[in-house]
Amino acid sequence: MTRRTRAEMIAETRAKLIAAARKAFGEQGYAQASMDDFTAEVGLTRGALYHHFGDKKGLLEAVVRQIDSEIAERLTTISAAAPTRWEGFVRENIGYVEMALEPDVQRIMLRDGPAVLGDPSRWPGADGCVATIRANIEQLQTDGIVRNDIDADVAARLISGASTDAALWIANAADPASASRKVIPAFKALLEGLRSPGAAE
Repeated sequence: MTRRTRAEMIAETRAKLIAAARKAFGEQGYAQASMDDFTAEVGLTRGALYHHFGDKKGLLEAVVRQIDSEIAERLTTISAAAPTRWEGFVRENIGYVEMALEPDVQRIMLRDGPAVLGDPSRWPGADGCVATIRANIEQLQTDGIVRNDIDADVAARLISGASTDAALWIANAADPASASRKVIPAFKALLEGLRSPGAAE
């Protein structure tokens, strides 16, 4: 039997803690989730949590990073499956807003996350999101699909802000599904405003 390296053991412990916390945060909410309970479930102690993440907030940050990374991968797949670059751009941005209806995203990312970690626009992944949108807009401008008189960086920040705010509103609405149905057509209309007159796509 091959002995595991220290790095492998650390990675396994971190993964167990993140998985346990994600389950607890998703089902019970951040405030109600007991550190002792969810660490014990995976055979670990509160001390292990403190050692690897500092505190409960640090563990939430790790869970948020994991979900954020999964969202980015899913959105890339959604965009790649679209028939045109413009349609991929629209689907990718709308896809993020639609994910506000998913339990983990809704509760952890859009309810507890901002309450505990602060403004999502300041989170580590926010700049990467803006950069991706900006790169897509720049390519669409090169293709003649998006107007060239619009600053790509400004447009990317506006789209990122609008989608984040829309997702937060949906997640915290009394009827999230109804809120989402109102948001999607309005958001699509905003994106359509970027298109060049007479663009082929």
